[in-house]
Amino acid sequence: MLELKLTNARIRTVDDTHPHARTLGVLGGLVVGLDDAVADLPATTVLDCGGATVVPGFGDAHNHMAWYGQSLDQLDLTAARVPDDVYGAVAKKAATLPRDAWITGSGYDDTVLGAHPHREGLDRAGGGRPVWLTHRSGHMCAVSSEVLRRSGVLDGTAAEPAGGVVVRDTGGAPTGLLQERAQSLVTELVMPHPVGELADAIGRASAVYASEGLTHVTEAGIGAGLIGRSPVEAAAYQLARERGTLLTRVQLMTAADNMHPLRAHHDDGITTGLDLGLRTGFGDDHLRLGPMKIWLDGSLVGRTAALTEAACGHAHSAGVYQDAPQDLRRLIIEAHRSGWRVAAHAIGDEAVDLALDAFAEAQRAVPRPDVRHRIEHSAVVRPDQLDRYAELGVVPVPQAHFLQVIGDTMADALGPSRVDWLYRHGTFLRHGLRVPGSSDRPVAPGAPLLGMQSMVERISRDGRLLGADDRVTAEQALRAYTLDAAWAGHDEHRRGSLTPGKQADFVLLDEDPVETDGSRIGAIDVLATFVAGRCVHGATALERRTTPAGPVPAAGPEAPPHARSTP
Repeated sequence: MLELKLTNARIRTVDDTHPHARTLGVLGGLVVGLDDAVADLPATTVLDCGGATVVPGFGDAHNHMAWYGQSLDQLDLTAARVPDDVYGAVAKKAATLPRDAWITGSGYDDTVLGAHPHREGLDRAGGGRPVWLTHRSGHMCAVSSEVLRRSGVLDGTAAEPAGGVVVRDTGGAPTGLLQERAQSLVTELVMPHPVGELADAIGRASAVYASEGLTHVTEAGIGAGLIGRSPVEAAAYQLARERGTLLTRVQLMTAADNMHPLRAHHDDGITTGLDLGLRTGFGDDHLRLGPMKIWLDGSLVGRTAALTEAACGHAHSAGVYQDAPQDLRRLIIEAHRSGWRVAAHAIGDEAVDLALDAFAEAQRAVPRPDVRHRIEHSAVVRPDQLDRYAELGVVPVPQAHFLQVIGDTMADALGPSRVDWLYRHGTFLRHGLRVPGSSDRPVAPGAPLLGMQSMVERISRDGRLLGADDRVTAEQALRAYTLDAAWAGHDEHRRGSLTPGKQADFVLLDEDPVETDGSRIGAIDVLATFVAGRCVHGATALERRTTPAGPVPAAGPEAPPHARSTP
């Protein structure tokens, strides 16, 4: 007796041995068969898909779940077009708050506004309250004078953090803009966030993810560092899971800032990590530790990426490294030696060189076949670096939707001679690399179908075609967000395709993204999302499609999606 049987479906399995199917059977949270293998078997629930397209559940190989969830409860500044839009939103919020309350917002874009919000404007709008507005990149923030006063910047008692910049005007006065690790001057005032509050945020984010067809995501850096929310941040994910609100499978990248020397036996080779020797892979199919996240440089939008040639219109070429390059290289090697998979944040080509050199040295010292170290973003990659990715087996993790949202800004930073080096998806594929789909949400909208459309089109907000040779087919884009996203996490044997024996994570769509015009992929409706054969989104709408044998199995506090998954 199957638990669930899908019939009358147009199934794209993303499995080359059985690419299309009409019927799918689920038992014990797993796909147990397709078509004739299950067509005559009885099932507790039979779902007539009415010709809907079914694809494997989408994965996002790089997102910031807790940050995004918190942003849903803050001022949303993504629609602001001029500085007065920001000041107006702050003033409106201030009118509802006590005099000493913080005003927080996120998502502003200086390239759209024409400038960063200035502390004097925030002072007026906030009525002297502490105001903290995070740039959409996460690499910068704008704050009011009260925040600078509390942090010690105004009276000069606070030193500028290494790897960070307190931006000042020509007279030496701080403008309120803090870049890279200078943001710690703010976070030290407000963090750590309570675990319960973070679990609420994770639950909010997970509900959105389920509505977009996401069944697995990688949280790109918890605990400390640029975007960490609490030293005990993993506890928030555990709490959300216990509450039944973590509807999505999650791998947790641990920020390198959490690491410390370990006194293991010399023969173990474990020199750096977390207490008890926990490392990549600890946990289960619903929540486990992923790579160690190591930030190397900054952002292209903020002109803090480490480039071998200066960004256009910017005086320096070195960018802003998060630590001394030799120390970052040492950390990558120690993490590799200690059994971690490494995810190195590298935007500029100079930072990419640093990551590749460190991976090569680490493999020479301690060979680890098929470890799949990653370079997050891999934003600016020179032609001579491509073969090194392939030789070292390094996984590039670019964000295609950046091209639509902030591609014009990045192209202007690089100039015409380097613009074709941006997010080189097609080129990576031609060099034999596998490229997972990812968003970096909330830096850019995270719906996988939007990301797929950007992979296919590569059209900027202003209508520019950025890197025509790096466009991919819709089928390749679907594979990026399914099987290749699973592969990047060493999970291709468990998920990523609708293959018997794999997890029954799948999405019902009202159109086939492979057959839809590329310009319309992002508009496809997600009808329902299933994790381990249980519906985490769209159950009510599907009830009318089921037989009287039983309702669509739904996940919730009483039946969390991991309850029927196998380790």
